[in-house]
Amino acid sequence: MIKVEENKLKLINMADVQVEEVAWLLYPLIPFGKITILQGDPGEGKTTVMLHIIACLTKGESLSFVDEKSEYEPMNVIYQTAEDGLGDTIKPRLLDAGADCSKVLVIDDSDEALTITDDRLEMAIEVTGAKLVVLDPLQGYLGAGVDMHRANEIRPLMHRLSVLAEKYGCAVVLIGHMNKNSMGKASYRGLGSIDISAAARSVIVCGRIKDDPEMRVLCQIKNSLAPEAQAIAFRLDKETGFAWQGEVDVTVDELISGEFRVSKLKEAEAFLREVLAEGELGAKEVYALAEQDGIKRKTLLNAKDKLGILVTKKQNKWYWKMND
Repeated sequence: MIKVEENKLKLINMADVQVEEVAWLLYPLIPFGKITILQGDPGEGKTTVMLHIIACLTKGESLSFVDEKSEYEPMNVIYQTAEDGLGDTIKPRLLDAGADCSKVLVIDDSDEALTITDDRLEMAIEVTGAKLVVLDPLQGYLGAGVDMHRANEIRPLMHRLSVLAEKYGCAVVLIGHMNKNSMGKASYRGLGSIDISAAARSVIVCGRIKDDPEMRVLCQIKNSLAPEAQAIAFRLDKETGFAWQGEVDVTVDELISGEFRVSKLKEAEAFLREVLAEGELGAKEVYALAEQDGIKRKTLLNAKDKLGILVTKKQNKWYWKMND
């Protein structure tokens, strides 16, 4: 018989556990009190899109491009970068995004490099009341002696971040690069041990569309707390800058492999022009014809919006018509 020392064993009875609703910074991409990973190849726009999200949060602006119900008070954000200069890169990007820079805080680690285990991280969250903490990239804050491919070294670090996020109810976003393995599932392309992704409740991949390199897409590869988000596109244009493009019908594996092409959307536009050339047509008929042509419904709807198709209802039936 096992002898249990007093005060050594603590049991939690699930009957006593209170059900809690998950709070979201950005539903269903970024939860409060949890870890989110945003990963992608270098130069794909991970930092840029994150800074635009931060800009909205610092001003209390709605993030309706993802979450129609999002409402915020202006909030403080801790943003740590180990790759870009604050004065020549990060602040210009924040200003370009329209951020309230007084609400973006950075832990000064010029004298001593910041790591995940550093007490300054918790102190900063407590002092600033930040509701979002971003480490960009994750690899820069593991510590010199940590091998990110060893599960036994990664697990304690990820556990500490999870505890901090839950304790202060803040969202923690880790930005990371992807490995060069082009084979297998996208979930195995994150750098380091799989335990890094395992500790996150949400994992998002950022990539570019191969035949339209200015168009980038956010695809959610993992969501442990809600249904996975629809892929969201944004454009990085040298002349016009950053702009959200709305939902797109693309999977993570299609995005990473380069199989997805903007030509799918153009094909859907051409299809609509053809089937509606003679006038209005019932929506059900349009959907059926599109399915026969192998056009996915989401792609069809994106094409409808782009062409400005007119939708009317007659005798309880919906019709589509070209907007001449």
